Amino acid sequence: MAVNLIQVIEQIGREKGIDREVLIDAVGAAILSASRKTLGAVSDLRVDFDQASGRFVLCTVKTVVEEVTNPRSEIALEEARRQQPELKLGDEFRIEVQPRGFGRIAAQTAKQVIIQRVREAERESIYHSFKNREGELITGVVQRVVNDNVIVNVGKAEAILPPREQLPREEYRAGDRIRAYIVEVKKGSRGATVLVSRSHPGMLLRLFEVEVPEIAEGIVEIKAVAREPGERAKIAVVSRDSNVDPVGACVGYRGSRVQVIVRELGGEKIDIIPWRDNPADFVRHALAPAEVASVLVDEASHTLHVIVADEQLSLAIGRRGQNARLAAKLVGRKVDIKSRTELAREAEEKARRARAAVEGLAQVSGIGPKMVERLVDAGFSTLERLQQVSGEDLMAVKGIGPKTAATILAAIQDLLARPALGANRSATVAEDVPVDEKAAEPESE
Repeated sequence: MAVNLIQVIEQIGREKGIDREVLIDAVGAAILSASRKTLGAVSDLRVDFDQASGRFVLCTVKTVVEEVTNPRSEIALEEARRQQPELKLGDEFRIEVQPRGFGRIAAQTAKQVIIQRVREAERESIYHSFKNREGELITGVVQRVVNDNVIVNVGKAEAILPPREQLPREEYRAGDRIRAYIVEVKKGSRGATVLVSRSHPGMLLRLFEVEVPEIAEGIVEIKAVAREPGERAKIAVVSRDSNVDPVGACVGYRGSRVQVIVRELGGEKIDIIPWRDNPADFVRHALAPAEVASVLVDEASHTLHVIVADEQLSLAIGRRGQNARLAAKLVGRKVDIKSRTELAREAEEKARRARAAVEGLAQVSGIGPKMVERLVDAGFSTLERLQQVSGEDLMAVKGIGPKTAATILAAIQDLLARPALGANRSATVAEDVPVDEKAAEPESE
């Protein structure tokens, strides 16, 4: 009977993917529960499993003490050593108990305990099996659609494909076979909850691993992925073998490899570009098919300032800015795209404002041309702005000491108090103010 029981346990373990030890614990708990129903008030019952014989042994446990105060839970050292000479104070003394025939209630209790333990173990096994597959592709069959959530049968569990993870314009019907990317696996009251996606960038990466052997073998590596699901995507690839073209390997003969992925993603366009360590070189490729004239890297703001010919501007930006957005995601920096005409217009406007600032500030008594340039560079480009600063602010500018700062502030107050300027105290750098050619350059203090 013991052999048959072990065979049943092993068979159930194989069918449900549950560890043998977990099932043994479940049967032991069931025997213990049923025994308590039939034996009544017996102190500290235990069930041990004998690996050699394959038997479950029911026993009571007592603590070995010098002097017994509670006979139900304690046994004297002398008495215990008569049966087990190796025992010492504080050890556990086990006495095997022969269980009586289980009644209907006890048997029902044992059955419920086994069923509950097996269910819990099965849920735990399913959870861990899917948890270890996070970030992988999975194939399943659509079961039903509930409130736009697609329920997919993926074997021992059901996966959820929520609306935000679906591809635009893609319809799902019961019985459809789909592939999806496992985003996250959570524990729930009814078992594992598997969240899958068809719009995640990781799905594009895994599809290329499946279709391109060079990627699966590690010869070609995907360094970056950017997607606007169902519309367009860009991937950057690099080869570890100089004899292997990474872009060609991903495209395949006459586009055979990439077209399989495009069809899987409902016609999503995919740009495959070579990876570059240099951000300026990388963004040139990322903005393809547009041709880039020049790139200025601003490390302080983590921005790439891209200049293109006028006729290339719309191509670089793309429809609704899509090409520029994907390029920025791929490169991992802000990308500011301007045409040569826009750049020239901005430079002209900046020069005009600088001239206006110089002209506006030059009318203040005590401010010469060189000092005006320093003030403008420091951000004090208007009379209104100068009126709001303190002497300490001015003294932070090179060449201005306490006396010069006080003179400048007094001259500004006097100038703004004049009727001609009093009517418009919000002078801006765009105003054309006559230059006071007699203004002197102050001495450094």
